[in-house]
Amino acid sequence: MEATAVREAKGAGTRAGRVQNLHPCFGAAGRRARMHLPVCPACNLECGFCVRSTNGGEDRPGVSSFVLPANEVLPYVRAARGLCPELSVVGVAGPGDALVGDGMFRAFRAIGGAYPDLLRCLSTNGLLLDRRADELIALGIDTLTVTVNAIDPGILAQIVPALRYDGRRIEGEEGARILIRNQLAGIRRMHAAGVTIKVNTVLIPDINGAHIEDTARAVSEAGADMYNIIPLIPQHLFSGHPEPTCAEIEDARQKASRYADVFRHCRHCRADAVGIPGLSNRSAEVWGDLAGRADEVFSHG
Repeated sequence: MEATAVREAKGAGTRAGRVQNLHPCFGAAGRRARMHLPVCPACNLECGFCVRSTNGGEDRPGVSSFVLPANEVLPYVRAARGLCPELSVVGVAGPGDALVGDGMFRAFRAIGGAYPDLLRCLSTNGLLLDRRADELIALGIDTLTVTVNAIDPGILAQIVPALRYDGRRIEGEEGARILIRNQLAGIRRMHAAGVTIKVNTVLIPDINGAHIEDTARAVSEAGADMYNIIPLIPQHLFSGHPEPTCAEIEDARQKASRYADVFRHCRHCRADAVGIPGLSNRSAEVWGDLAGRADEVFSHG
């Protein structure tokens, strides 16, 4: 079955159709706006490509100007709705991981009570996805993005050299096996609950470039609806690696498209983004003085 037909079959229900109509990453690109709430400062992975930072100048994941207490989200959501009538999605994409701690859960419970019409979306590295799946299902999450950079422990250990799990720092392939197991098990459970799922893979051509097809096949079989290839931003441990070329990105997309519907308009969104991706940015107006504040409170935990 072709990837588009697979998506249509999965999206035949009312819940999936609502996501298609309202989410700029799942069918409503250029028409609908999203708001990212930076309520999760901590992370449990030590990814070689990731530099989490507090600043107002970089347009990439892992960056926010501040960390917002979860109990303070509603006034800002109200402001965003007033400034941006196209707003249909509230998401948590960091600046750490959404499943570390309870900030995302507390924020989404408040939003679900005050604004039940807004989709609730989260992004996670998936290390705790299987463990917290029941909580997410009970919360009523509409869409989920999981970053899966490889399904081979030997490859993944080069990208994520260490992680923290059950109070331990675990390095190399041992940690990679735990991460892969938890990601795929969590995706299966969330798919079974009817949640629309996108998988992100950071493309590092000399490390996981030849592995994209295997990764796309595995996550699609687990239940992912869409696959997104994100070109490496050379920084941190990968500062000496070149960015993928357009040809390398297109080749990876073509291979992935044999198994999944490929997302092609990623904007490297910040963790405090507000507006229509690629078309409008209302962040400064919504966040006000918070946008100029820098909170160095990130941690691996």
